[in-house]
Amino acid sequence: MTLSFDDLSERQRAILALAREAGRVTVEDLAGRFEVSPQTIRKDLNLLCEHRLLARLHGGATLASGVENLGYGARRALAHEAKRRIAARCAALIPDGSSLFINIGTTTEEVARALAGHRNLLVVTNNIHVVTILLPCAGVEVVVAGGPVRRSDGGITGEATLDLVAQFKLDFAVVGASALDGDGSLLDFDYREVRVSRAILGNARHPILVADAGKFERSAPVRIGHVSQLHCVVTDRPPPARFAEACRQAGTRLEIARPGEEAGEEGDETEMPEIETP
Repeated sequence: MTLSFDDLSERQRAILALAREAGRVTVEDLAGRFEVSPQTIRKDLNLLCEHRLLARLHGGATLASGVENLGYGARRALAHEAKRRIAARCAALIPDGSSLFINIGTTTEEVARALAGHRNLLVVTNNIHVVTILLPCAGVEVVVAGGPVRRSDGGITGEATLDLVAQFKLDFAVVGASALDGDGSLLDFDYREVRVSRAILGNARHPILVADAGKFERSAPVRIGHVSQLHCVVTDRPPPARFAEACRQAGTRLEIARPGEEAGEEGDETEMPEIETP
C-alpha cells in the first residue's frame, strides 16, 4: 500500500521536512530534537524508508535516490543554505570581465544570484531561471540556448542547445550534478541534459562543479564525466576520502564553503592549482 503524506504522524512529517532541507538526518540528532528514544526514531525512519520516502544510511537516512530526480520544488528547498554558501564561494572565483556557461540546476541558479553584482560578464545558459535572475543586471549580458523548455524545471535541452554551446569557448563553466560517486564520477538522471553538460565541460577553460554534500549520498544512472575534467569542486562539507583522493590525483581544486560564506567570509581550500584569471 502506498503511504500518503496524510498517513504520516506529525513527527514523521517533520523528519521528512528536515531531510529535504538538510539532505540527510541522523538518529542521534532526531532523538534529541523530538525528545524521544533512538528506537522510536529508527521505527519512524524504517517506515519512511519502507515507502521509499527516505533511504537508510548508517546512523540515519537521506532522501531516496533512484532513476528519477526529485521534483524541482523539492530540489530547490533541499539544503538551501548550503547552496547559498556554495554559490557565494563560486562567485568569488569568477572575476569581472569573464565569460561563462551556467547549466541547469538549483545550485547553479544560486550562483547566478551571487553573480548579480559582477560587471562585464557574458553568461551563456540553458536555464530559464538563470535568465530571469540575470536579465535585470546591467553588468551581465545573457545568451540563452534555443530549444524546447521543460515545464518541470525551466531547463532547455536538445540539438539546438548543443549547437549553441559548440559556438563558444568560454572562460568558466558552472555546472551541477545530481549525484557524485566516490570514484570521482559526476552523475545525473536525464541523458539529454547530460549531453549538454558534457558539451559545456568541453567548451570551458575552467569548469567548476557546484554541489552540496548531500550529492555524495545519492546515486543517479547517467554519467556526465569525471572530476579530472574539472578545475574546481565547490561544496559545503569535506567530501568522502575516496572522492577527495580522486580530486587530489586529478589536480582538481577543492573548495569548502562553510557557514558564514554567504556573508562574504572565505571558505577553506585544499592545496591544489589556483584558477587563473582570464
